[in-house]
Amino acid sequence: MKLLWLHFVRTYIRLGLFCYYKSFKVYNVQNVPKNKPVLFLSNHQNALIDPLLIATKSGRFCYFLTRASVFNKPIVDKLLRSLQMLPVYRIRDGWSTISNNNSIFSACTDILKQNKAVAIFPEGNHHLNRTVRPLSKGFTRIVFETLEKYPELDLQIIPVGVNYIKADNFVDSTAVFFGKPIPAKKYLLKDRNQAVIALKADMHQAISKLTTHIPSESYEETIAKLEEKQVDFLNPEAVNNCIASNFEDCQKQVKAKTSFLKSVLKYVLLANFMLPYVIWKSYVKPKIKEIEFVATFRFAIYITLFPIWFFIVVSALSVLLGWQIALVYALVISVFALLYVKT
Repeated sequence: MKLLWLHFVRTYIRLGLFCYYKSFKVYNVQNVPKNKPVLFLSNHQNALIDPLLIATKSGRFCYFLTRASVFNKPIVDKLLRSLQMLPVYRIRDGWSTISNNNSIFSACTDILKQNKAVAIFPEGNHHLNRTVRPLSKGFTRIVFETLEKYPELDLQIIPVGVNYIKADNFVDSTAVFFGKPIPAKKYLLKDRNQAVIALKADMHQAISKLTTHIPSESYEETIAKLEEKQVDFLNPEAVNNCIASNFEDCQKQVKAKTSFLKSVLKYVLLANFMLPYVIWKSYVKPKIKEIEFVATFRFAIYITLFPIWFFIVVSALSVLLGWQIALVYALVISVFALLYVKT
């Protein structure tokens, strides 16, 4: 039953992401082993959107370590756990809660022993800045405790780079890069401290190659130059090369101009989805305190309230004007919505 639920949710989320993003590209997913324990390590820019991208495109049913604060409400807690999300506690959650991580890390070890997949965002927080921040050592604890408990386990570490053109925008595009698997056993050194340092350094470097990495000390100046060069942030290798070349070797992104048709489609769709749009714009969005959560809540509204409203309108048309008219309306509006997002 649980597996059926996960298949349903993944399929629905995948469809939602397809309809939400103009372009959704995935690279090197063949790097992900199918029958080995896998630890995904990803950069973290866009709140809950990041795990959704990995969950729907990695080819594995992942367990995700998620900040504990989002589990505060019982209904949310139950829903997130049903989706294989586990709370991880930070100092800001209170010193008394940190010990709760012992059982969570132990659970991850047992999950990996079953040749399953765990995904972690080792930066420890999210931020829209295109910088891979220093990695916390929590993931190294999971790696070494797993290998200590199950020394023969062939644990594979997969670095992941999640990229957006402008993460909080709609309509946006995204690209997910899966790196080559790295055997965790190579870090079984006699000196644990040196092993932790080496693992963190290697993973930071690996993730930084799969997404745009701008050193924080020169961030504002660098991002301004990259935007001036109109680089393609969905191509992190080219962007990083641009930075490394002191902005001499930069590939310019070809930007599509907003067409008259797209403008017309926008107002047609607004007229047909006015109620859910007003709820989003006037009630939900103003209450979002962190900009990193804008896309998360917008997507949640996009795959719940908008389809519900659409179903109500189509049902009403079917009763009032007949199912044939309702079907034509549903097809036309669906095509219009896809054209607006994809063009």
